[in-house]
Amino acid sequence: MTPPPGLGTWTARRARNSPERVALVAGPTRVTYAELDDRVRRLAAGLRGLGVGPGDRVAHLGPNHPAFVETLFATTGLGAVFVPLNTRLAPAEIAFALGDTSPRVVVAHPGGSGASSLPLDDSNDAPLSLEVGGSYDTLIDGSDRADLVDSDPDALAVLMFTSGTTGRPKAACLTHANLTWNALNVVVDIDLRSDEVCLLSAPLFHAAALGMTCLPVLLKGGTLVLEPAFDVDRTLDLVESERVTIMFGVPTMFATIARSPRFADADLSSVRYLLCGGAPVPPALLDVYAARGPAFLQGYGMTEAAPGVLLLDPAHARSKVGTAGRPHFFSDVALSEVGEILVRGPHVVPGYWQRPEESAAAFDDGWFRSGDVATVDDDGFHRIVDRVKDLYISGGENVSPAEVEGVLTGHPEVVDAAVVGVPDDRWGEVGHAWVVLAAGSTTTPADLLAWLDGRLARFKTPRTVEVVDALPRNPTGKLDKPALRRSLSPGQ
Repeated sequence: MTPPPGLGTWTARRARNSPERVALVAGPTRVTYAELDDRVRRLAAGLRGLGVGPGDRVAHLGPNHPAFVETLFATTGLGAVFVPLNTRLAPAEIAFALGDTSPRVVVAHPGGSGASSLPLDDSNDAPLSLEVGGSYDTLIDGSDRADLVDSDPDALAVLMFTSGTTGRPKAACLTHANLTWNALNVVVDIDLRSDEVCLLSAPLFHAAALGMTCLPVLLKGGTLVLEPAFDVDRTLDLVESERVTIMFGVPTMFATIARSPRFADADLSSVRYLLCGGAPVPPALLDVYAARGPAFLQGYGMTEAAPGVLLLDPAHARSKVGTAGRPHFFSDVALSEVGEILVRGPHVVPGYWQRPEESAAAFDDGWFRSGDVATVDDDGFHRIVDRVKDLYISGGENVSPAEVEGVLTGHPEVVDAAVVGVPDDRWGEVGHAWVVLAAGSTTTPADLLAWLDGRLARFKTPRTVEVVDALPRNPTGKLDKPALRRSLSPGQ
């Protein structure tokens, strides 16, 4: 079987087949597929003139914006590698990501989460920064159209950072084939149409927004309505004015919309599907939306699978409530002896960027070890019941307790620390930290939370801190997290 072409030719193929269709909507800006391809080709030529070639990295730091899509396709169209950076990270965390991937160019947006927050120095190794609305647009306007490269399907296309239990963020190596096969899974299992209008306010620097909506919708020739951030009133306005057919978000977003006083009378008649990930949708929320018409499509996945693994279709949303669904069409899922979910398929990444030991530990003969424990019923529906890994999810964001613990113990008065996720009505889970202070220390929990500001992203910062004399550990010295969870009071 001939493998699918690389991502870099997608805009050219869409411009050939449906040049007049609207590809992107961003505020008052409407971009057709012909216009998108023209800008992608000009950006590719400009990047090539700056020395970007096959294998080089080009990063993007900013909100959902046409520049994200343009940079993705222009970069991959040169045979280079796209690196989306999380705007919610602290400057030190962004500096780590830049140091780890060594991009030649960073496309950044003005404002606190863009060019002004880049931790760049004056060395020859520092990447060149292109600012959207300034040097970025000047480069496009002054460049000719480049021919786009049809990359080898197994070539690296995107480096996307994911949380890990070691406390050191790592980037998953997403190939052209990984992203294409995942998009095909979505097109097949969700039955996307060519006239889809997808509202996307969940950040594109996450695998879910990129892989489950952005790329599949563009593959089908639909329209992406890009929003830089989630806002309830703005969402309801756009659903009506743009006749949105599909939305992606986490349960927190959909619950917030349902609580709006405008929800009861909002025009949702165009919406077919609400695609939801990050955590199970509560049954009460299913009922609220079922009464208004739109159907929930819930799923389970991870960055390493580009990201779709399981999908719970609307027909079984009620009868199989609480499950994560069945495997996607081109996905194979198995359970190990201890019930850990193992994933295999053409959408599963080959490993992590510059992490050979962690890659070897996570992949076994083509199977990726998810770190999540599940059960499966007689109908093939999987229920996630526990985590082998210690991650928790806050507002749809994966948080690594080991990373937070490492930052906490960097405080001069903290000699030991432990963090777990605890239930939260708004965010699903938030962090609770226990710390052991140096003898004679007068540091308070409030002092520690203030010290963390700027050192950790807000979603990683524990909501509460508790000072204790010692932390429970097993005979090998490992933190006894179950004992810590049992020590929590009912109110916590």
